[in-house]
Amino acid sequence: MTSLPDWIAQYAQPDHIWFAKRLSANDTQQTKGHQAGPYIPKALLFDVIPQLKDPTQKNPRVPLEAFIDSHPDIRTVAPIWYNGKLFGGTRNETRVTGWGGADSALLDPNSTGALAIFVFEGGAVGAAKSLHVWVCDGYEDEVFEDILGPIDPGGNITWRPGDPIGLFKGGSAVASCQLSTSQMPPAWLTAFPSAAEIVRKSVELRPLQSELPDVRLLKRRDCEFEIFKAVEEAVEGSKVASGFTDLGHFLGLAQTILQRRKSRAGRSLELQTKEIFLEEGLVQGRTFSHGAISEDGKKPDFLFPSEAAYRDPSYPKDKLRMLASKTTVKDRWRQILNEADRIETKHLLTLQEGVSMPQFAEMKAANVRLVVPAKLIDKYPEPIRGELVTLDSFIYEVRTLG
Repeated sequence: MTSLPDWIAQYAQPDHIWFAKRLSANDTQQTKGHQAGPYIPKALLFDVIPQLKDPTQKNPRVPLEAFIDSHPDIRTVAPIWYNGKLFGGTRNETRVTGWGGADSALLDPNSTGALAIFVFEGGAVGAAKSLHVWVCDGYEDEVFEDILGPIDPGGNITWRPGDPIGLFKGGSAVASCQLSTSQMPPAWLTAFPSAAEIVRKSVELRPLQSELPDVRLLKRRDCEFEIFKAVEEAVEGSKVASGFTDLGHFLGLAQTILQRRKSRAGRSLELQTKEIFLEEGLVQGRTFSHGAISEDGKKPDFLFPSEAAYRDPSYPKDKLRMLASKTTVKDRWRQILNEADRIETKHLLTLQEGVSMPQFAEMKAANVRLVVPAKLIDKYPEPIRGELVTLDSFIYEVRTLG
């Protein structure tokens, strides 16, 4: 079994194509969707396996040897184009099937939320010869995000090693938030804006006051990333296009860009949530505190009704709440357990698309309650959906604590 650094070195070759995504509950069959394999974009599979694009056959498939090197596991899988729409049906998508059910790390419900890296060997220069996969465990995803940048639930990144253009690709597109340089504040072009400034711009472009908080949050997050990428390209794009005098110059710029992306991603959900609290009539310092200190060295994202109430020993504990925000929770939810000692039930806002039943049972036993945007609740196993809290209902609860 190879080590992660050796694996990266072996497959970071310019004739390979990398595809990275976080496994959703639908990918791992946690929601019993009967998809039998992780979703991979059609355009990518057609590029790396050109013979798959055969409209004369119904549901064409091409065998491919696959190695899940992280566990390890070797199988002959079947990339398939479900093209029923060409034959009177409705389906038109590609997946890679034949992983062996729940015995495979890719389809194991406990892998829900894990970052998975798919490397199509030789896929950049013709038909891929094989597929190598790494399913991250623990904090291995941080190693890949140091290379690729942050990868949110529902998003993905396709990368050809050595291709600097990859610095500006990945994620979903919301064209109306893709600002031109003339639409940006001039100061942004000389000093990169802070995460808070970009969040405020997304609120300006997506006021959405008639929408519920859950809808506002997801739409603004998409918009914010588009703004960020537009500014990034305006500030750094010309440097990439003009080339580099040496390897150190390239690596220095790449590291700056990736670290900036990670910094933005780390604060985005928290800052977007703060803006929504203010819009919903909560008052900072009176009905919620942001970035307050609960105990020495402990700093939950949000305390309700305030830091002062939390620190007042006479204030009833049953009227205190805390909220942490983490884009993914698979290996990170335990970090919040000691953030506010007086509060027994910890609320955790996440955008992760599902968790496994055993993991949810662990969270419940630890008195962690998940807050999930309403649109994402159907991505969780049916037995636990009723125990999830929407952002809108959480706001209602803290507003009525009295």
